[in-house]
Amino acid sequence: MDAIQHDLIGMLPGNEEQSIGAILVETGRLTAADAHVVAREQKAKGVPFGAAAVQLGLVSQADIDFALARQYDYPYVPARSGIVAPPVVAAYQPFGTTAEHLRLLRSQVTLRWSNTRIGAKALAVAGVGRGEGRSFVAANLAVVFAQTGARTLLIDADLRNPSQHALFHVDNRYGLSSVLAGRVGSEAIVRIAALRNLYVLPAGPLPPNPQELLARPTFGMRLRSLEELFEVIIVDTSAAENAADSQIVAAVSGATLLVVRKDSTPMKELRAFQSALESAGSRILGAVVNEQ
Repeated sequence: MDAIQHDLIGMLPGNEEQSIGAILVETGRLTAADAHVVAREQKAKGVPFGAAAVQLGLVSQADIDFALARQYDYPYVPARSGIVAPPVVAAYQPFGTTAEHLRLLRSQVTLRWSNTRIGAKALAVAGVGRGEGRSFVAANLAVVFAQTGARTLLIDADLRNPSQHALFHVDNRYGLSSVLAGRVGSEAIVRIAALRNLYVLPAGPLPPNPQELLARPTFGMRLRSLEELFEVIIVDTSAAENAADSQIVAAVSGATLLVVRKDSTPMKELRAFQSALESAGSRILGAVVNEQ
C-alpha cells in the first residue's frame, strides 16, 4: 500500500446512523436545548420527532426533509449556502428536473459499466470544444453518484482551464498537477463534508507542460491506486480542440462519456475525436447532449 492509499483510509466516512434530532443539531437547524423540548413533546404526543419539531415551530418541513435525506445517506446542501457554486445544481436541488435527468444519466453509465469486460471505475468526461458543459456534467454526475452512498472522487484533469475548484469552493494551491509532479500526496484531495461521500482532487497550479505531465506513468499508477479506495472516479478533461490531453486521460481512465452542445458541436470533429479515443483504447459509454 503506497502513501496516498495509507493517508486516504482515515479520510473515508463511516456508516454511522444519526437520529433526526442529532442531524438538526449538528447542522445548526436546532439547538440542543430545543431538541430536548421536542423530545418531550414527541413522547407526550406519540408523534415522530420531526413532526413534533414542526408543530412547535422550531424547524420547517424543509429542515426535516434535509435531515431525512442525510439520515438515508442522500445528502444535499441548502440553496445559497455557499458550499457549492450555482452550476452544481444536483447538490442543492436534488428533486428538480435537472437532477432527475442526471440520475437517469447515472443509471445509464452504471448499466454500461456493468456490461463491459473492462470493469473500470474511472470515467473521463470529454468533449471537442470549450463551453460544451464538460465540467458541469462531471461535477453534477459526481454529486449524484455520491448521493447513492458510493465513495466518489472527482478529479479535475483539465490542467489548462480548470474549474472544479471554483465549483466546489476548494483550495487550488495544490492538486493533480502537484501530485503528478511529486510535490504532494493525498492531502491534495478534499472531502466535501456536506455531501459526505464526495471528494475532489482539484487541478492545482497550471503546469507549463500539461500534456507531458499527464502522459507520465505516474498518472496511471495514481489512478489505479485510487480505484482501490473509491467506488466511482469521475475525471474532468480539457477540450480536445486545444491538445491531446483528453485522449491521454481517457485512455488511462478506460471509459469515456462524451459531452456535446446542441447546435454547436461540429459533428465532423466529434466523430474524429470519438475515433481517436477508441483507437487510444478508451470505451465510449455514450454521449450527453447539453442544452444548457
